[in-house]
Amino acid sequence: METFSKVAAAFVKAQREFGPALKSATNPHFRSRYADLSACVEAVIDALNNNNIAMTQRTSMCSDGIIIETVFVHESGEIMSCGQLHVPASKQDPQGYGSALTYARRYSLMAACGIAPEDDDGNAASRRKPLPDITDHLSAIDASANSEELAVVFKAAIEACGEHQELQAKVIAAKKTRVERAKKEKANG
Repeated sequence: METFSKVAAAFVKAQREFGPALKSATNPHFRSRYADLSACVEAVIDALNNNNIAMTQRTSMCSDGIIIETVFVHESGEIMSCGQLHVPASKQDPQGYGSALTYARRYSLMAACGIAPEDDDGNAASRRKPLPDITDHLSAIDASANSEELAVVFKAAIEACGEHQELQAKVIAAKKTRVERAKKEKANG
């Protein structure tokens, strides 16, 4: 019996880090923008690799197009296959098959990862980034010697969190713990 517990857990962690597949390429025939294959891979590959997952796409030929399957391989050896996608070739020549292959790889990857293309507004900062490391700020809160110092390090810690509410909650909890400890220290003399 196959198990997917390790690859599934790692995939969930990776998915939290996925960025958007930015529509940075232009289709001259339709005068529209789209997320090309490299944008789709770029949106997920670092997050996958950071969580010990390799991504591969198995291809199969068929008489009228391409069959592709996106597969994730965890370092434990567990494999998660995401189903096959068939894309017919628009023309029965190398360009038609190449176009079908690229299209199939893009859409198979986006479906497997649960990502969607997004418009590229030219602002790279809009991509989802890993959470900032606030370990030093939490240590500074814990080590603060008085209420004035606590206020300064608390403010810096909140600023370091940016818009990440889950990190802000950790900072607030650390401050609460430090205040409670200070009250106990004062009561004990």
